Amino acid sequence: MQRMKLFRIGVLAFFIMCHVMSSAKKFPQEGVIYRLTLKDKQGTPYCISHPEQFLSQKAIERRQRQGLAIDSTDLPISPCYIKEIEKCKLKVLGGSKWNNTVLTWSPDSLSPNSLEELPFVVKIQQVWAARPNNSNNPIYPKREPDWKDWDFERASIYGLAEDQISMINGIPLHNAGYQGQGMTIAVLDAGFLNVDSIAAFKSVKIVGTKNFVAVNDKSIFRQEEHGTMVLSDLAINVPHAFVGTAPEASYWLLRTEDFASENTIEEDYWAAAAEFADSVGVDIISSSLGYHKFDDDNASYHYADLNGNTSIISHTASMLAQKGIIHVNSAGNEGNKHWKKINVPADAPNTLAVGALNTEHLNATFSSVGPSADGRVKPDVMSMGNPAMVIGGTGQIEEAHGTSFACPILAGMVACLWQALPNKTAIEIEDLVRKSADNFQTPNNVFGYGIPDFWKAYQLGQQH
Repeated sequence: MQRMKLFRIGVLAFFIMCHVMSSAKKFPQEGVIYRLTLKDKQGTPYCISHPEQFLSQKAIERRQRQGLAIDSTDLPISPCYIKEIEKCKLKVLGGSKWNNTVLTWSPDSLSPNSLEELPFVVKIQQVWAARPNNSNNPIYPKREPDWKDWDFERASIYGLAEDQISMINGIPLHNAGYQGQGMTIAVLDAGFLNVDSIAAFKSVKIVGTKNFVAVNDKSIFRQEEHGTMVLSDLAINVPHAFVGTAPEASYWLLRTEDFASENTIEEDYWAAAAEFADSVGVDIISSSLGYHKFDDDNASYHYADLNGNTSIISHTASMLAQKGIIHVNSAGNEGNKHWKKINVPADAPNTLAVGALNTEHLNATFSSVGPSADGRVKPDVMSMGNPAMVIGGTGQIEEAHGTSFACPILAGMVACLWQALPNKTAIEIEDLVRKSADNFQTPNNVFGYGIPDFWKAYQLGQQH
């Protein structure tokens, strides 16, 4: 697409070691995929004193600006270990450098036995197995004709999105000139149906895309509208019709969710995407995804697992602030279901988990509740989500319900706040968001710290 500038970094180590499924010509439709946890990174040819070998300049500068060290977790997985694994007749699909894990494919469930003899492999876990419903077939719903002016024009510059930015008092920050300029946001989702063809998205600054689920299918625009709706709340800029909370930010669109099934490998996709986002210099990750139950019941989580560390996705999310990235995550839509609690990775420390409110500032009954298993306040904050206005895959403005939309509405304003206070660290910005909220003095497991006031957060940040 002419409007899309694909961002490339010439770092061989990054492409070899850091993203899932890059070496596979086609996503396996049979067999089993295992996650191997490795003991260390011995044999890596890279060193932390030369981060330019595996990180972009923007990623390095982001760490330097916040006084954050580049450490061993940033080093790519040891290629020596990769070679030894491949000798066991397993195909290496990718992995996570932060978690020091490798994904391998086997045509059956017996091959990994030989891996137990490798001294550098400390854990073997099945994360995907072929099932009849495993499919990555594209979906092509009908896109409606483009809007007509008389269908949507409103007096407010924000159009039908005014209420959701007003709830968190974001308009004064926009009026002060902070609309996300210079900030880069990665959106991790299931797909971004028709974003490349819907007229309302033409002004969105998309710097790149990547599909971590089906690498043989490079397009992320032909399946699933969930990401389309999420992106609209962040990025749309059609005055008097619909304006998102960070219309001037730049965006990476990353597909990590496999909607055809629910397997723990989706945590690996997410981890790979988060590391990718870090490596290309993203400032904020907005992720309206969460997990607790999988097709394999034995892999499902229990409440005791919501400690920010047990799941690989939460462990990864917990590391983002250490890399200078703010992670905003939907709390989950389980509040009126048996589970009730937040999902992973919303349990991660230094993650802004966002619950959903209705127009009366009451919590949506579906909005997941906390606290985390180790007693931390969750959700962190609240935003509009019952309903939220979005633009769907048909190109029309519509109502949507879920913490999935409360998340990007808030994430966009986080980007604006950080633009306004560029000398603050990721953790400091997150703290300002919580401190500005109306329930900060008396947080609870339903509302968390409450509804943030982003103009107040800006003023607090100027004082300190």
